[in-house]
Amino acid sequence: MHDYFKNQFETVIVGARCAGAATALHLARGGQRVLLIDRDQPGTDTLSTHALMRLGVSLLDQAGVLPEIILAGTPAVRRTVFNYGGDRLPVEIAPSGRAKGLYAPRRMVLDGLLVDAARAAGATVAFGTELDAVVHGAAGRIVGVVLRGPDGTKRPLRCDRVVGADGRQSAVAKAANAAVHRQGANMTACVYTYVDAPQAAEYEWLFGPQAMAGLIPTNDGKACAFACVQPGVLRQTFAGDPYRALREIFARCGANPSLLPDAPAERLRRFVGAPGHMRQAWGPGWALVGDAGYFKDPATAHGLTDALRDARLLADAMLTGTETALEDYQTIRDDLSVDFFETTDRIASLDWSLDEVKALHLRLHALMRAEQDAILGRAQALVA
Repeated sequence: MHDYFKNQFETVIVGARCAGAATALHLARGGQRVLLIDRDQPGTDTLSTHALMRLGVSLLDQAGVLPEIILAGTPAVRRTVFNYGGDRLPVEIAPSGRAKGLYAPRRMVLDGLLVDAARAAGATVAFGTELDAVVHGAAGRIVGVVLRGPDGTKRPLRCDRVVGADGRQSAVAKAANAAVHRQGANMTACVYTYVDAPQAAEYEWLFGPQAMAGLIPTNDGKACAFACVQPGVLRQTFAGDPYRALREIFARCGANPSLLPDAPAERLRRFVGAPGHMRQAWGPGWALVGDAGYFKDPATAHGLTDALRDARLLADAMLTGTETALEDYQTIRDDLSVDFFETTDRIASLDWSLDEVKALHLRLHALMRAEQDAILGRAQALVA
């Protein structure tokens, strides 16, 4: 039996990936008694582009986690290249704070370091533990959970709030009947793998006829290589030799033939696609963060930055302790996300000309700048 079953926690967070671990870190540093659970074991990987944008890197720097990510051998990305059918547009990344550029850590690195930081701040962490049910009290408020421990034993646990950080198909969202306020019309299907690329030092985004691809430097001298197509052609596109097909999509998007090696370093994995959504972010005794509350197509590789942003916003609201603060969490999240969501959905259609997708990227750049100014300016105001 684990001691956490006997303790009283103010918050139980379901899901110890990026969003859940970052929320636990901020809440624990704010003095809350937090239990962070995950059904997986520590150190596992998950499907991801890994790319962090400037805001995500800045939030990790503020949280004190970025130095550990750098020490783990995560390379600094000093340039982003947009390649439109062979027309390369480089964008230099200026250093900021302790960051020498952007970073794209493997998920076992990023998620693990955030969990370690949350535990060091006082959060209780339980892997191999999953949510079996939520407990409803008066007027339907969620007042606790039933957890299934590593030995299969079920235990009830009271808490003030349950936070769902458990992904697109969130069990917490389902139990809370969280309404979907917005849903995407388009989605891509993607193939991911890792290649040996010890000299890679830039994000490479490639666009071509009804396809897009990318190469993202990460840990251990590898880069994440991915290609996106429309879901209806995923199976036929990657039948036979899927890595050869991935290389052909890179070539279709204007990549230099030497950009990818002859063979992958790890197995290929597929994401068949899922429509984006924006759900109600909170309610009586519950809240959602990360993909559980807001998911958009990976075409713009902004999911990890969203997760870190919303973890900070939610934790600040919960530490304030009022429903008005939670209403503000929802409002700020949506205000910063709706245009980004719609622009991403348009890119995910893969039905654009190269000139049009260039214009969409300029729109995204402006939205990211506004988001960064809003979040970092807000953080400075809270500290002051």
